[in-house]
Amino acid sequence: MIETSTRNCSVAISEGERLLYALDDVSEKYSHAERLHRHIAGLLERAGWQYKDLDVVAVGSGPGSYTGLRIGVSAAKGFAYVLKIPVVTVMSLETLARGVRTEEGFIVPMIDARRMEAYTAVYDAAYRQVREVEAEILDEHSFAGYLDKTKVYFAGDAVPKFEKIRSHANAVFTDIRYPSAKDMLPVALEKIKHREFEDTAYFEPYYFKDFIVKRKKKPLI
Repeated sequence: MIETSTRNCSVAISEGERLLYALDDVSEKYSHAERLHRHIAGLLERAGWQYKDLDVVAVGSGPGSYTGLRIGVSAAKGFAYVLKIPVVTVMSLETLARGVRTEEGFIVPMIDARRMEAYTAVYDAAYRQVREVEAEILDEHSFAGYLDKTKVYFAGDAVPKFEKIRSHANAVFTDIRYPSAKDMLPVALEKIKHREFEDTAYFEPYYFKDFIVKRKKKPLI
């Protein structure tokens, strides 16, 4: 399992329903390209596996960092082609939500975008999605309809900036900042069970918004 939609370069391997090993490596510089394959090789070595022992690869599909997603999906496609194994995808917001353990209320994963914007969705305590993904401008009224009903657990790297502007008795601001590959397992297993495999040649990450390239300003003469 590969999750690279945020600053966390995260990998995990499992045998059936049993999680064997997982690794989370948070980098401020998004150095996933340098570390991802090294981490995968390290986990396989710990498990006593070889690459040929892999049966399927799961990868986080976004939304999130354009560069991070490209790196993760490219790696997954590479394994699929070389090893001739299928690929399943798991939405990164759901993976982030599954890092929260609760028996009540709602879970709001929020992945930082620009300024006061975040990629968000809403899940119930059983991880059923109850609101679609949005690129949301956060303000002091955000998620009022949910907060007025019950506890709402917020998770993700957009939480610190949201916490500064939002106050509510039902708001629980967790310290979970990034989606982790280990939390992909339940969704990946369900997709494998129903053979919900991606078309390796054509599937793309869920960027949600178009990638914007910023040109460097030329110095004034």
